[in-house]
Amino acid sequence: METEERRQLQENLARLKQEHRDLDGAIAALESSGHGDPLQLKRLKKKKLYLKDEIARVEDQLLPDIIA
Repeated sequence: METEERRQLQENLARLKQEHRDLDGAIAALESSGHGDPLQLKRLKKKKLYLKDEIARVEDQLLPDIIA
């Protein structure tokens, strides 16, 4: 893997992780307020799961499994 491609993957990974953390905070705030919109909460949780999958995909590209 070229260094430029690796750098771009690392930047993308950092952005995805930050967005995941931000969503986690937003979800926690909605849940603690007690009167958040259930549909909005469900959408945020779904997006958070999507981001988790994307993070795993990018991490796999950075650290591929090596079968010995």
